[in-house]
Amino acid sequence: MSVLRIAAFAAAALLGAAVCASAQEQSAPEPGCDGSTYEMVECLKGKTAQWDKRLNAAYKSALDAAQGKQREQLRTAQRLWLQYRDANCLYYGLGEGTIARIEAGDCMLRMTKSRALELEGKDEGN
Repeated sequence: MSVLRIAAFAAAALLGAAVCASAQEQSAPEPGCDGSTYEMVECLKGKTAQWDKRLNAAYKSALDAAQGKQREQLRTAQRLWLQYRDANCLYYGLGEGTIARIEAGDCMLRMTKSRALELEGKDEGN
């Protein structure tokens, strides 16, 4: 085999590997919360904390934009929503077995994310 053919073959192999790696990076889903129960719960807490920061920023922005009675109603609604979220997720947390901790953490993450997106005006209902 000539040096030119070997170089062309090597270049094609490298290009194929690069394309394959790029496709894997693009199709890779967001990292999940896998591992032991403890690791899963801690991961869910971390993701919830990120969404909670986003929720707080969206709430502050919505509150700043609201006027008069609408502003007070938003405050009331947010306080009640927080009570509902906490009570709803506690329901899951009181289930049996270690899965209850994961279900409660997942509940907190899903509900917090959903409310953040709602306040940002990015929920599917808007």
